[in-house]
Amino acid sequence: MEQYNNTVIEFILVGFTTDHVMQLVLFAIFLAVYALTVLGNSTLIVLICNDSWLHTPMYFFIGNLSFLDLGLSTVYTPKILVTCISEDKSISFAGCVAQFFFSAGLGYTECYLLAAMAYDRYMAISKPLLYSQAMSLKLCAFLVAASYLGGLINSVIITKDTFSLTFCSDNVIDDFFCDIPPLVKLACGKKGSFQSVLFFLLASNVIIPIVFILASYLFIIATILRIRSTQGRLKAFSTCSSHLISVTLYYGSILYIYARPRSSYSLGRDKIVSTFYTVVFPMLNPLIYSLRNKDVKEALNKLFK
Repeated sequence: MEQYNNTVIEFILVGFTTDHVMQLVLFAIFLAVYALTVLGNSTLIVLICNDSWLHTPMYFFIGNLSFLDLGLSTVYTPKILVTCISEDKSISFAGCVAQFFFSAGLGYTECYLLAAMAYDRYMAISKPLLYSQAMSLKLCAFLVAASYLGGLINSVIITKDTFSLTFCSDNVIDDFFCDIPPLVKLACGKKGSFQSVLFFLLASNVIIPIVFILASYLFIIATILRIRSTQGRLKAFSTCSSHLISVTLYYGSILYIYARPRSSYSLGRDKIVSTFYTVVFPMLNPLIYSLRNKDVKEALNKLFK
């Protein structure tokens, strides 16, 4: 790392505000959100592992999604909490690299996993009689492993290219974590080739999975329209609603942050959107997949009994 950066040994995270009272308020809010995130995702993982009725492909993917959300929130929130209550807002260069690497890896993996979940919903609705055979444990494990591998490879690429940029003197990151837009803003070297790599990774990790998800749902919609009864259509659609909500919230916030031209970046506004997909979204996923799900509710009742 030192060969790429000879002057900056640490970064300063500005965070959200310099007002002491507001920092304490934000600390309480983020602590509560993180506690709910850990509780919700951990409970969902335990339920899926513990209850044999939940040993299905859909819940296998949901369990891995909860694991990713738990990890993603843990990468960000503890440092945010420390920044809120401490006078020391610094993060070491190595710490920034580590945070960037793990957040990118988990984020990219979640992009692939949501695409795999769309394929699972397509098989469940379009080919229900062949579902158990088509979505075998071997295939599910392969899709999840491929998601993690794809996330890891792309994380290595983007981390290497980002921290190969030259950071000359300014080390103040106008954000609450090490992210691409503020880091690129600090870089003083050539950025043209980096932008090409960034757009390639955006296409391979976001655009392609979105196209795959849209294609899956086009087939799903076509299948649902062939169902004659209204009750049958509603039942088929309800199995996809939670996944659709997750996809819309997650990909929507990512595209807003990373798919815009640099001239339209607004770091103040982007902080709010970044907070949503890094801190709030991992808390919401357990609620999205459990509140409207009878199987999860029954498994939760069994666990308490």
